[in-house]
Amino acid sequence: MTHQGTYDFDTPVDRRGTASVQWDGVADRFGVDGLLPFTISDMDFASPPEVLDALRERLAHGVFGYTDWRLGEFREAISGWYAGRHDTVLDPERIVYGPSVLNQLSQLLRMWTEPGDGVVVHTPTYDGFRKAVTGLGRRLRGVVVGDAAGLEQELARPDAKVLILCSPHNPTGRVWTEDELKGFSLLAETHRVAVISDEIHADFVHDGHRHLPWTRFADDRGRWAVVTSASKAFNFPALTGSYGIIGDPEERAAFIRRMETGEGLASPAVLSLTAHIAAYRDGAGWLDAARAYAAGNLAMLEERLRSAFPVLGWEPPQAGYLAWIDLRALGVDDEALQRELVERERVAIMPGAVYGAEGFVRLNLGCPRAKAEVGADALVRALTRLV
Repeated sequence: MTHQGTYDFDTPVDRRGTASVQWDGVADRFGVDGLLPFTISDMDFASPPEVLDALRERLAHGVFGYTDWRLGEFREAISGWYAGRHDTVLDPERIVYGPSVLNQLSQLLRMWTEPGDGVVVHTPTYDGFRKAVTGLGRRLRGVVVGDAAGLEQELARPDAKVLILCSPHNPTGRVWTEDELKGFSLLAETHRVAVISDEIHADFVHDGHRHLPWTRFADDRGRWAVVTSASKAFNFPALTGSYGIIGDPEERAAFIRRMETGEGLASPAVLSLTAHIAAYRDGAGWLDAARAYAAGNLAMLEERLRSAFPVLGWEPPQAGYLAWIDLRALGVDDEALQRELVERERVAIMPGAVYGAEGFVRLNLGCPRAKAEVGADALVRALTRLV
């Protein structure tokens, strides 16, 4: 069932008291409770009504025994979405299931690397990558976004075994071009480096840009995988569940075997399967409306930053609802800014240091417009006092 024309993103949903990391866990990161959060990358919007309808129907069935992601409509819904949304033919047999994108990433790193091996990422870097790589005893090698020569240098190292590609890139919101992706593919092939492409932000690409799945630039001979989920775009990460695409049949079989035996994950989260199927079959209208709404929030922030600090020249990201803001031209001290934001403005905004970039902040605008305006104004006031 579709609900086009009935989507409401303006009415706030009270998330306090729901064990929300963004709302109830703010003191864990910022040391103060009760802050208005613009932090963790989930949205303050209810999940699509099409997804909620499907979940209610599945709950009404009442039996939640062991399930198998290969028996139902899960893979067909994914391949249908890729065909319609990304103009990409995807063989359902290439699809695998995992409890989360980061779990899949960790399993693939265990399969394709050894402790001490180099894993290359673009910087600034999503902190989940850093934790996964270093937690497994691998060496994290960072290359600045856009530095083609630096990337080749790192991939040419004898111990470089994997390139983790965040596509679109988090936290910058960069959408890689076709030429860039072809270049990454050529470098990986030349230096015999595996590629793991995290594409969880792919469905939130803004007008004027286009996401190209890594499957377009890989073949069955090399080691590569796409790891992703509908949970980011359709806002149901707490249901867990993700999927991957692995080209090589032997690598795919090894991954499934590892998940089902070593990890004991033979039965998936059934409500995640339900949500994925409903989102991919009936949720396109909601997604387009949510994406347009978030773009409006980002445009509002652009206007206020350009009015107050034209020297920044800030532009909205090409994908996502996370505003990555370079403040270095203002010469503002990061710790002083955080004190202003937390102690005076009572808002929580992620410092760039979390992603390895001093002098930046990341502001989550996946929220009602009224809240987004509070965050934008708080940041402008705090910066004005410091400048």
